[in-house]
Amino acid sequence: MELTDEQWDKIKDALPGKQSDPGRTASDNRLFVEAVYWVGRNGGRWRALPPAFGKWYSVHKRFLRWAEKGVWQMIFNTLAVNADTEWLMIDSTIIRAHQCAAGAKKALARKR
Repeated sequence: MELTDEQWDKIKDALPGKQSDPGRTASDNRLFVEAVYWVGRNGGRWRALPPAFGKWYSVHKRFLRWAEKGVWQMIFNTLAVNADTEWLMIDSTIIRAHQCAAGAKKALARKR
């Protein structure tokens, strides 16, 4: 899944690296955002990032800088405004707790 042109148009002007921003311009912002989406869809393994997206370490460092500046929150808020959540549901049947998660405090209290 890649960003649609409609989604990209909603966020592109608010991203760092525009001509009006100080420092380097980021002509590859869309490629970078899609690289981050790729990592999210594939289990968060930065080192597995395909070379077409650039060096994984550079992409990761840029991801962290954007996170510190709140850019990801802005992207989420912008795209979530018009999200179709009519049929949104969460299936908790796949969520498992470790066996120690229930009653761990009682077990520790007995040992003392």
